[in-house]
Amino acid sequence: MISLIATVKNEADNIAALLDSMLHQTLPPDEIVINDNWSSDATPAIVQRYIAAGHPIRLVRGGFNIPSGRNHAIRHARGTIIASCDAGLTLPPDWLATITAPLRRGEADVVGGFYEPAPQSLWELALGATNYPDVEEIDPATFLPAGQSMAFTRAAWEAVGGFPEWADTCEDLVFDLALKARGFRFAFAPHAAVRFRPRESLRAYWRQYFTYARGDGVADLFRRRHAIRYGSYLALVALLRLARRRRGYLLLLAPGIAAHTYRPYRRLWRRSRHLPWRRRLLLLPLPPVIRLVGDCAKMCGYPVGVWRRLRGARRVARVGVECSDGHRHANAN
Repeated sequence: MISLIATVKNEADNIAALLDSMLHQTLPPDEIVINDNWSSDATPAIVQRYIAAGHPIRLVRGGFNIPSGRNHAIRHARGTIIASCDAGLTLPPDWLATITAPLRRGEADVVGGFYEPAPQSLWELALGATNYPDVEEIDPATFLPAGQSMAFTRAAWEAVGGFPEWADTCEDLVFDLALKARGFRFAFAPHAAVRFRPRESLRAYWRQYFTYARGDGVADLFRRRHAIRYGSYLALVALLRLARRRRGYLLLLAPGIAAHTYRPYRRLWRRSRHLPWRRRLLLLPLPPVIRLVGDCAKMCGYPVGVWRRLRGARRVARVGVECSDGHRHANAN
């Protein structure tokens, strides 16, 4: 039995598109479980209209963040195979059949699907090309599934205690790493690709990557990657200071900029083939700006996450001392 789940909050503008794509799968799910994470808009009412029309959808309410909402949906699901997606995207008709195939054949315990940008502006086209790789660039051996396009057995989910509810972001990566540590078998389904719209503004993009990096800090993920980023920008500042005295030093920046933007430009040029030349030229300044803004957002967000993690550890330590003292005093009485 296959359960298709999603957790949503205030998605009235796009929940219908998600539900329609769920209902038009070539392999229909045995049930669809939508967890509403206490929306304040019409999201639950829209889901209820689909239920009233006789579609195999159940609406449950609970959770306080994305991982707790996913866990709540799975607890109410009956399937031995769980397929997970998110609001704000649509599923191609063969997504469920493709992403669950390795599970149904008994070849894997966890399957990662892919995700493809569906831009609606030049900015979104450039953002998608800069930050989201083509499927040919993915190494299946190291790919970690994301919660918006993955499937797994209920037994695997139960074995690691579900998605980590202490993680407001990066919960899917922590979940993946816990599954890998327990020896569960992973598979990559490149053709199970959901479609999503990239962030529509620079501000929304900054907030997204600040939040991601903060989650890395809280979960203690990717230390080396963040250290390299800080080191690279410190070197950039040093070169700029030297260039104030000798302009020739500016030439040293060219290899770094080229390495940082080569793949984004290659993707962008290929993905913009349908546009007139004038509009394609308008895209050219955007990848360096997107890289710079994203890197700055990450460098600001990561230490905030580290501070939250350390503060949380100190809080746990204080609670532990208080509990030990309380236990000791109770025994003395």
